[in-house]
Amino acid sequence: MRYFCHCFLLLCSTLILSQEQEFNFEFEGRTLNGILTQPNEDIKGMVIIVHGSGRTKAVAQNWHADIRAAINKAGYATYMFDKQGCGKSEGTFDYNQPVQNSAEEVIAAINALKKGKIPGTQHIGLWGISRAGWINPLVIEKYPDIVFWISTSGVYARENFNYLLKENLMLEGIPKDSVDLIVKEWAEGNRIVHHGGSYEVAQMATKNLRKTKFLKRFNNGNEMTREAYESFQKKFMLADFDSKTGQQIYIPDFENILSQIKVPVLAIFGEKDKNVDWRLTKALYERSMGLGGGLTIKTYPNANHNLFECKTGGFFEFQDNDLAYRRPAGYLEDLTHWLLHLND
Repeated sequence: MRYFCHCFLLLCSTLILSQEQEFNFEFEGRTLNGILTQPNEDIKGMVIIVHGSGRTKAVAQNWHADIRAAINKAGYATYMFDKQGCGKSEGTFDYNQPVQNSAEEVIAAINALKKGKIPGTQHIGLWGISRAGWINPLVIEKYPDIVFWISTSGVYARENFNYLLKENLMLEGIPKDSVDLIVKEWAEGNRIVHHGGSYEVAQMATKNLRKTKFLKRFNNGNEMTREAYESFQKKFMLADFDSKTGQQIYIPDFENILSQIKVPVLAIFGEKDKNVDWRLTKALYERSMGLGGGLTIKTYPNANHNLFECKTGGFFEFQDNDLAYRRPAGYLEDLTHWLLHLND
């Protein structure tokens, strides 16, 4: 069975940002709602905030307030919008929205900002987390005027849920051989779906997987119905897929696409990320973008996928414990410093 990785983006601060205003744009006949934040000084450019997977309440809940403030401090405006069917954005939320379509959505936002002659649009950069690591390279490929990219908890070319599943089951103390069996069932379930297998066959092949407390909680206690299975299967059978690993390939030839990026890139990773294998992404970035000398990598030892200080990095760690949402030392300062010295 196919289970996707939610990358929760949490409200992290109540900082008051200067000169906030709403700004809407049209995409595929729908109006999407967003918010501009602008520094009080001369504006050097603008950073588009691109979300990870899952629903958003970004505008209403003031998401990434401290990150946007750090960007403003460097003299850059920011623009952040809610996905379709979220907040005040029109349309229907689609968890499985193709990353290619999400990239077109970002480009539509940029074009609207430029058409509106919004200050800062003479130099557009991108900030994105998790799933945005697929979206933003496609934006850069299609929209050559992008001048930099800040990648947070970036992804490699393939589905990452096998890593998330394995790491979080191990945190629960499940024996390694049992974890390996469960992850193997996940991959086999994906193969069955992709190769046109029936609902019954997929259910039989994933018995241990579906019994895990972690997965039940991850899916809010919901089992996939036959109707949902068959509806998803129609789309999934068309996806690029690696039968050996049981992983969807989100962007074919991803390494080559990254290697074409010539703008400065800041890649940020939490070393306790249990959602995405940051080491694989880091190595991928170094093989591709690192060759041109425009890549800067920052890692934070006690940070999780969402770049908060943590103990384990587990998926439900903050939900289950009374932990403060605190950024790792130097993270926000590093972000501001990198932007301030872009043209050095």
